[in-house]
Amino acid sequence: MQPLAGTGPFPAPGTDPSHARTRPVHWIATAAALALVVAGAALVQPADATATTTAPRSGTPSGGAPDAHAARYPLDCGRTEVDVVEKGSADFDGDGRPETVAVVRCHAEAGTPPSGVYVLTPPAARGGRPKVAATLLDPAQRMSVMDFRVSDAAVSATLLGYSSKDVPRCCPDKQREVKWRWTDGKFALTALPAPGSV
Repeated sequence: MQPLAGTGPFPAPGTDPSHARTRPVHWIATAAALALVVAGAALVQPADATATTTAPRSGTPSGGAPDAHAARYPLDCGRTEVDVVEKGSADFDGDGRPETVAVVRCHAEAGTPPSGVYVLTPPAARGGRPKVAATLLDPAQRMSVMDFRVSDAAVSATLLGYSSKDVPRCCPDKQREVKWRWTDGKFALTALPAPGSV
């Protein structure tokens, strides 16, 4: 969509740009008017008005979706930590409470450990941790995740893998785009054709 004449970053053809310049007096007047509006709003506020906030449950950030960093994942990382690489939220089952999908892997200073993709539901009780409700990709499959997206009750990603154990772990030689969609109470996996296939 093209901007309307005179509303874009440049003056409309045939106009004199000198008439569009603002002067310091204009800025001062605008700032003074804005200050009066803010001060007036503070005076109009009722005397008994108080600011209140509801503390979110542990494991659930203010947005309502489970906190991906508060969950315990079924990964054996030994003495290293679990890294949350990517995350997204959506209300897949339509119950009014969003779920979180997290891409996680064991922390490594070098290389790319395999990824896991997990669906988290809110904690069952205050102070609890989000629950892993579904595993979309198990790290045992030795794949990495790129182009991760959560939208329209679906999770999509590009999975990178290896054709054999002889392929260096730095350089995956297999790639496929996949999508998990919530259907009939579960996530259904759809794999798009591999690049170069008929």
